[in-house]
Amino acid sequence: MSEQNDLEIDNLPNRLTIFRILMIPLVIGCLLVASSEFDYISPGYQSTFGWIAGWIFVAASITDFFDGYIARKRNIVTVFGSFLDPIADKFITVSSLIMLASLDRIPAVVVIILVLREMYMTSLRLLAMNEGITVPVSSLGKWKTATMMVGIPMLMANEAWLIFPFPQMGIIFIYIASIISLWSAVSYSISMIQKLKLDRQAKREAKKKRKEEKKLQKTQEV
Repeated sequence: MSEQNDLEIDNLPNRLTIFRILMIPLVIGCLLVASSEFDYISPGYQSTFGWIAGWIFVAASITDFFDGYIARKRNIVTVFGSFLDPIADKFITVSSLIMLASLDRIPAVVVIILVLREMYMTSLRLLAMNEGITVPVSSLGKWKTATMMVGIPMLMANEAWLIFPFPQMGIIFIYIASIISLWSAVSYSISMIQKLKLDRQAKREAKKKRKEEKKLQKTQEV
């Protein structure tokens, strides 16, 4: 890929990512209106705004799938997209979790676990990049994301739909996501430690081999 394409910003995957970021203030605004702080708004309208927030979050989650799919399908890999896509995911997820905690729909300790886990994983990936190693992302991370993307809009709506008790189902999904997030963090850490050990061992063996080659070369010269 040419340098020009690598630095391109205006493409469909990046537009979807930017769209997802623009949805964040709309989600937060709808949840604020749906909160009990706006007593002058009728409960019916508050409920409606909770549903709107949930549907906006669903739309943003769908764009998250499609921007990655389109980027892989068309082989569109840019610096801007590689940086902004994971940031957009964390922004909308973390802001939604904090808002739901402020509305007493999620225990604060669960939000702390999920947010700290994201910070920890980001630090680990930066360390891996600095060390020049690659640790494959397990399917646990995808399951964690999937359960959160299902649970969060249910808690935003916070009402039963047909036969589905969204508030209860949403909190169950969030608890499952928190358990999977801890499990995946431990799994990733173990894999990274193993990779670091192998990398250190390979470097020591390469250094030892270079010394032996230099010693052999000096012997031959004599």
